Amino acid sequence: MGIFTKKPIHKLILDSSDGEKSLKRTLTAGNLIALGIGAIIGAGLFVRTAAAAANNAGPSVTLGFVVAAVGCALAGLCYAEFASMIPIAGSAYTYSYATMGELVAWIIGWDLVLEYAVGAATVGIAWSEYLNKLLEMFGLRVPYEWSHSPFEVLKDASGAVLHHGIMNVPALFIIFMITMLLIRGTKESAVVNGIIVISKVSIVILFIVLGWGYMNPVNHTPYIPAPSIYTDSQGVNHNYGGIWGILGAAGVVFFAFIGFDAVSTAAQEAKNPKKDMPIGILGSLVICTILYILFAHVLTGVANVNDFRTAGKEASVAYAIKTYMTGYNWLANLVTVAILFGFSSVILVMLMGQSRVFYSMSRDGLVPKIFSHLHPKYSTPHKSNMVFLVLVGAFAAFVPGDIVGDMTSIGTLFAFMLVCAGVWILRVTNPEIPRQFRVPFVPVVSILGIVVCGAMIAGLGWTNWARLIGWLIIGLVIYFSYSRKHSKLK
Repeated sequence: MGIFTKKPIHKLILDSSDGEKSLKRTLTAGNLIALGIGAIIGAGLFVRTAAAAANNAGPSVTLGFVVAAVGCALAGLCYAEFASMIPIAGSAYTYSYATMGELVAWIIGWDLVLEYAVGAATVGIAWSEYLNKLLEMFGLRVPYEWSHSPFEVLKDASGAVLHHGIMNVPALFIIFMITMLLIRGTKESAVVNGIIVISKVSIVILFIVLGWGYMNPVNHTPYIPAPSIYTDSQGVNHNYGGIWGILGAAGVVFFAFIGFDAVSTAAQEAKNPKKDMPIGILGSLVICTILYILFAHVLTGVANVNDFRTAGKEASVAYAIKTYMTGYNWLANLVTVAILFGFSSVILVMLMGQSRVFYSMSRDGLVPKIFSHLHPKYSTPHKSNMVFLVLVGAFAAFVPGDIVGDMTSIGTLFAFMLVCAGVWILRVTNPEIPRQFRVPFVPVVSILGIVVCGAMIAGLGWTNWARLIGWLIIGLVIYFSYSRKHSKLK
């Protein structure tokens, strides 16, 4: 048994039907679509859109969304085939174990920590920032010291330090509350998430409808800016305009799509996974892509690129409404509330996805047993949830949220590439396995998925490649010192 040993498909199917040790099947296709939308619409739409327009593509950020959506759709088709064929918790980790062996599966499982755990902490930090914006409407706010990490300071115009951060209490609070909800049960979490989804999608549609009449054609001219180099306020150079600008924007706004694959981690909790998983994955992706393109088109039409580089850099949507949409301050306030709802549901799905990936890895012996222990009453991996509460909560409370968004994106894109390759490999090695949903035109779709996701990784730049390599090296050390020795397939 070597490091490339594959987990037999029949063993995976058997694991999913192991009654007492299995997660409860409570989710319908509608629940899964809502979970997908809940994860997708959040930090990316409300924060990354303006950043991509300012630094990379201007009004052609909509084309960046199209490129990112194409990459997600190609990967989504592959996820849907895997989920309908192998209805097991664990997402890309489980699929890689069946197609490319244990070492690759470990790399993917470790890589998904970047997407789910680190991503949840990052969104928790953003939630804290927007909570203060909401409190400011009532003349209140959480003191700087208790809403920022120890590594952050507030300075005046002369550079003198006014406040030192101590601990980001609101970020830790939202991570704690979402964790308690997840421990209570997946069905209850899905119901709460459904309410949040309806609220924030309504606000997104309202902004699109009302903002359409306030768009200035000048802001969309030229739609694709001429290629140039833009240096942001931190001194970082970006390819602005042209093809590279659009690809760079695609890599940035890709963060806005992260979440649809988290639906596949709930495969073992779907009532009819062979039917419901493709509907949940592709349905949520299609709905969100349409909303994203319309939202970005309206936002870049209402405000201009310079706004997103200066006064409108933070809370860009609320800034655009208050500055250019006279009489709609109430909508800006609702957008702030919607962002808080959106961030909450993103955290929920990310923490759920992380615990389910480690649940599968624990049952395979690659991580300690604590991650697969189920609550006697709720049948949820409560101990795993508590461990990640400590880890994610510590990150959210004591570490700044800079640069982690791009780390999350590159880790997810890497996982997508391996899932696309996995479908192709399994078609060749195990063509006899029943597939309720089949990806059309394999291997063309698989190759295109790898190419498009690889292009977005290229657009993220060498600094993010270096961070990904460093993260994977840490994971390999853990694998060879612990996981390989404890693997149940050994």
